[in-house]
Amino acid sequence: MFKRAFFVLMFFLFSLSSLWAEPPLGLPPVPVPEDNPLTPAKVALGKALFEDKRFSADGTVSCATCHRPDLAFVDGLPVAEGIRGLKGTRNTPTVINAVYYTSQFWDGRRATLEEQAKDPLLNPVEHGLTSHDQVVEIVRKDPDYQRRFKEVFGVETSSITIDHVAKAIAAFERTVISGNSPFDRYLYGGDQNAISEAAKRGFEVFKGKGRCQSCHTIGERYAIFTDNKFHNLGVGFDKIAPRLREIVNRYRQMKQAGGSLDEAVLSKVEISELGRFAVTLNLSDLGAFKTPTLRNVAVTAPYMHDGSLKTLEEVIELYNQGGEKNPFLASGIRPLNLTEQEKADLVEFLKSLTSPEYQHLLKK
Repeated sequence: MFKRAFFVLMFFLFSLSSLWAEPPLGLPPVPVPEDNPLTPAKVALGKALFEDKRFSADGTVSCATCHRPDLAFVDGLPVAEGIRGLKGTRNTPTVINAVYYTSQFWDGRRATLEEQAKDPLLNPVEHGLTSHDQVVEIVRKDPDYQRRFKEVFGVETSSITIDHVAKAIAAFERTVISGNSPFDRYLYGGDQNAISEAAKRGFEVFKGKGRCQSCHTIGERYAIFTDNKFHNLGVGFDKIAPRLREIVNRYRQMKQAGGSLDEAVLSKVEISELGRFAVTLNLSDLGAFKTPTLRNVAVTAPYMHDGSLKTLEEVIELYNQGGEKNPFLASGIRPLNLTEQEKADLVEFLKSLTSPEYQHLLKK
């Protein structure tokens, strides 16, 4: 318990210090919207809201329930679990470096961290509230929150809204950044001894034969390891392939009738597997999901949008085979024909993307 609390405290202190410092080695400046500037008080308020279990139907779930700071802001489960142990359909993505995404959620259905923060509160399999008014009521009745919202936003208690709550949570999440990994010290810091020879070979595979860099991008001065685009690897598509036309038509009807995308995605596997299509209704987006960052990937298992792959070795083998095939859509990738040594080296490279504050989570 003490060890967990220590790492959480160290992370928070690091986050606060990063507000005015240069971003960690390997990361670009943090994008901050003009209407939601960062301040220490706002970040601290956002952290408190992020951890408040009162914002759930049964008082057991907070944002930190699934995004655990001591587990690199994931929960370690195949799919997220909400109130009353209800299971969703998708793997919990880490909050770390989510600020660099140009859209949020696996299907990109929200454009900003502020918009994203509101959805889980009302989702019946996550926080399970029926209205954002329930959150606002709790905040308005809490003397500490009353004081802090006035300090941060300059609003009286009666004027606190869900948008204020979302802005505070988003402000905290913008401080959850993590770079300065051994790889960063090697590539951007010029320390040739920062990573192993196996990791160096894996980096060459990553850039070359593995073709990983085409989606998990690396720049000359920094690397966010995502192209912020959506790709279909065929993962999970077999769940809907036999009834694809029926599912697509039924979903179109649901959306035209004003049904909740957020609720449908996390409560119905067949809709979840539609991927980006559920947002755009473009057939080319069927089964496509957002490219996740690879930073700290070695400590954020399991993998893929459905949490179906347990290890990095399994992920690499999926790509090596050219993704999972289905009769309706090409996987979009070609088999890599990697050797066993190249696969092992690639794993070592991915481990080198682990930042110092999460090194203790690496499996030896």
